[in-house]
Amino acid sequence: MVVSAAAAKDEAGLGALDRLLAATAAEMEKVNALILKRADSHVEMVPELARYLIEAGGKRLRPMLTVAAALLCGRPDGAQTNYAAAVEFQASVLVGDYLLGQAFLMMVETGKLDALGVLAKAATIIAEGEVFQLSKAGDVTATPADYDQVIRAKTATLFQAAAEVGAIAGGADAAARDALRDYGMELGLAFQLVDDVLDYRGESGAMGKNTGDDLREGKMTLPVILALADANPAERDIITASLGKPDATDAALAQVVAIMNRHDALTRTVEQAHEHVRKAREALAPLPPSGMRTILSDIAEFYVSRAY
Repeated sequence: MVVSAAAAKDEAGLGALDRLLAATAAEMEKVNALILKRADSHVEMVPELARYLIEAGGKRLRPMLTVAAALLCGRPDGAQTNYAAAVEFQASVLVGDYLLGQAFLMMVETGKLDALGVLAKAATIIAEGEVFQLSKAGDVTATPADYDQVIRAKTATLFQAAAEVGAIAGGADAAARDALRDYGMELGLAFQLVDDVLDYRGESGAMGKNTGDDLREGKMTLPVILALADANPAERDIITASLGKPDATDAALAQVVAIMNRHDALTRTVEQAHEHVRKAREALAPLPPSGMRTILSDIAEFYVSRAY
């Protein structure tokens, strides 16, 4: 039987995800237990939301990245459990200050101020990124540089921190810590670029949101920015008529997607994601060859393959 290149790539990607899940399963059980323990509260919704974090499927790449980085560096001291749970809490906006406070308590308990510094700095940058994104909502003058600033702050910073604190927990030297920090940043950028493509190319309800949510919320993601830059006046009017409109219809969304495809906006966004995957894989080069290094290299490609 002849297997297409696309099918082979899909199998390789799914294999990488399966391997990452298997390699981190034992540690992630500890992370899950810690999340449930630290989210114990008399407010019923708090533990319910903690269980939601655990059951969130693909959203759990970040804590797995922390665990994998610690295992990759070879001398995990147990702190990776706290760091992975803290990363997961930081990623949640649903329970706000309560989980953020618990995240910092877990970091303090490890006694490692450098790791605390990494995640505290990340929290600040993420908050700044959120504010900057809000300031750009519906702004048709937003540039690719503006978009890059948003996703570096809002998404890639947490991936970067997740990998770096994992390296710290794994006893990494400075070179390995730098390598994993760079890997996390590039993986996070690729992840967000693909996520923004899926808002126009994915199936409704996939990845925890409906197709077109970003458009209706007025988010100036790269596909929108590229399409607006190349669109003729009539096409720009079609895009802006739906941008930031919660009641934009599926038919209107289809028109916007057609314009994006006409100007290769989605394809060019995926190409940028591939470039970040290349850089992520290169960042791992200083680390000694191992099964975990291979998994992290392959998982980067898997997350880009979601766009097809």
